[in-house]
Amino acid sequence: MTAAQQNFRVQFWITVLSVVLFFAKIIAFYFTHSLAILSDALESIVNVIAGFIGLYSLYIAAKPRDLEHPYGHGKAEFVSAAFEGGLIVAAGILIIYETVTNILRNEPIHQLDTGLWLIGATALINFAAGSICLRIGKKNHSLALQASGKHLQIDTYSTLAIIAGLIIILLTKLYWLDKVIAFGMSLLIIYNGYKIIRSSLAGIMDEADMEILSRFIEVLNNQRNENWVDLHNLRVIKYGSLLHVDCHLTVPWYLNIHEAHKEIDDLSALIRQEFGDSIELFVHTDGCLPFSCRICNKACHERQHPFEQKIKWTLENILSDKKHQL
Repeated sequence: MTAAQQNFRVQFWITVLSVVLFFAKIIAFYFTHSLAILSDALESIVNVIAGFIGLYSLYIAAKPRDLEHPYGHGKAEFVSAAFEGGLIVAAGILIIYETVTNILRNEPIHQLDTGLWLIGATALINFAAGSICLRIGKKNHSLALQASGKHLQIDTYSTLAIIAGLIIILLTKLYWLDKVIAFGMSLLIIYNGYKIIRSSLAGIMDEADMEILSRFIEVLNNQRNENWVDLHNLRVIKYGSLLHVDCHLTVPWYLNIHEAHKEIDDLSALIRQEFGDSIELFVHTDGCLPFSCRICNKACHERQHPFEQKIKWTLENILSDKKHQL
């Protein structure tokens, strides 16, 4: 099973689970008439819609590249995540509206104990499913799966906060706290929706992922080959679950084509060992120049200058579009 197929399968079951949990929360609201529980249920509506959108985006993203999409269809995941974030913000606004109208209607709350058992069960299931979703999403570099996992875990935390608030209401009989909890949850939901939108727009705009770049550079520094004289002009672009990497690798100038290509193969194998098969590497090789001798510690019969200092690759110098020198 490929990473894309695994992503689709996980998202399918997450979507089914979201539908089941939504109905469980609606039943809890029916028993209690609690506005806080209603806010939890409304957030679950977003999870259901977002689940179907994420499922479709993963179906599109799993399609192989073609003439019209030479880098594949992975960007569909970013569009999906942006739409999901928008829905979450809309849910937060809707909860604020329901809170205000409920204050005017002043509807009573009842049977909180039954509602607590129901939403407590949804919280446990959500957290377990969200953890699985996040783990597989991170392993396969799938933004859509990670967004679904975050939704489920955020839903868990919000549900736990609601449970704590409802227990306080049961003990103190301060029923106005129900509206305060709902309003606070709406602000949290809007904030999390904004973060998901921000992350997806970063992917659409090919914004550099500093976490991935840092991991990439750390692996290269720790297992650097003596024939890798220099590495520069590094670019990492995310296409859904696929990482597209461009870089320039400087090797000894006297290597023939086959020898230089072997260095590229070794570099590719090292990167795939860390990031898996969901990576596409394009490496341009350069021959070293006389000034490269000062940063190269290879025992070389063509050396023109003594070795002075090995340059450690960092975020600041490896992104530069020029060979490094002292």
